[in-house]
Amino acid sequence: MMRVTRKSADWIVSLLQQLEPLVRQYSWDVQEPERPRKDRWGQARHTLDQKSEQCRDQCLQRLLETEPDGPGLLVSGFADKVAVWFSEETWPRREDARHFYRNVAHKLSRNGTLALPRPLNLDPWPPKLLRDKWLALEIEFKLQTPWYSKDDRLFHVLDNPVHKDRVFGVPYMSAASWKGMLRWACRMQAGLRQHLSSGEPFRHWSDPQWILHLFGNEKGEGHNFHQGALVFYPTWFDKIGFEVINPHDRRRRAGIQPIYYEVVPLGTEGKLRLLYAPWPGMKPRAPVSDFLPPLLESIEQLLTKYGMSAKRSVGWGTAEINRWRAWSTQQQPIEAPSRKEFQKQLEQWLKAELAG
Repeated sequence: MMRVTRKSADWIVSLLQQLEPLVRQYSWDVQEPERPRKDRWGQARHTLDQKSEQCRDQCLQRLLETEPDGPGLLVSGFADKVAVWFSEETWPRREDARHFYRNVAHKLSRNGTLALPRPLNLDPWPPKLLRDKWLALEIEFKLQTPWYSKDDRLFHVLDNPVHKDRVFGVPYMSAASWKGMLRWACRMQAGLRQHLSSGEPFRHWSDPQWILHLFGNEKGEGHNFHQGALVFYPTWFDKIGFEVINPHDRRRRAGIQPIYYEVVPLGTEGKLRLLYAPWPGMKPRAPVSDFLPPLLESIEQLLTKYGMSAKRSVGWGTAEINRWRAWSTQQQPIEAPSRKEFQKQLEQWLKAELAG
């Protein structure tokens, strides 16, 4: 249940008072060309459609007044305004509130402004490598299916908004999500599927040494807690789209009720970024030959086979890997189009640095 503080309640009340005259005037204005539309044909109907569209544009401009331009619109007062409009069941044309939100999201995606502000340099890469054995990895990919992760914003005009930064409104996959999904992919690589298929419960599973070295213990582990050597970074996306899932009644074989999702669409590019940063005397330890091959294969499996999105049961979140890159303190950066070629190059100049 949504927790409403006094401050947020006052904000909603002020929006109600501000929006109601606008919404009702808009409804009246747009009905005027819509009423005679069914009796008109050809150019006359086209003229009425243009008038309706002008009314919508004017209403959208009123909603965007005093709002900052850019992706922040999707998490600012504009997002609250359309959410309040849609939530008021007695107000007319509630679906138009969703229409306005989708229009703004599409516009931001098309004009290339759905990104972090470059002057702030909030996503620097590669990071500063402070020790000789540290290693930065970057995997560049392109989505083959939509990506979705539900936003933590409780009050929204959409039922299933995509996860966005609270300040800048840019869709992203968090570092914590990457860590959880890649840990799971590594466990599958280490035999978790066979463990569960044999009838054993997950609580009887023990991570091998190389997984504990990379990821550490599970959150909440009280006995022999260790932090992992991998540091994860968020992945930022620059596009937003919309998808519909329409569950079907098995008996009637017909759609029940369409479910709309705000997503990062297929074809969008992203980058998975990792920092391998072991510290002196770290335990548990693992030689590079133990963790490097299964880690790279797990990354490939996660992106191309399993998917790194919610709604993976319908095939969302899979991607095509375009480039593999690595940086080290004492070597020139390396780059390769395939995992096998990348792994071969990486092992050549990491063996001496990490094996000890």
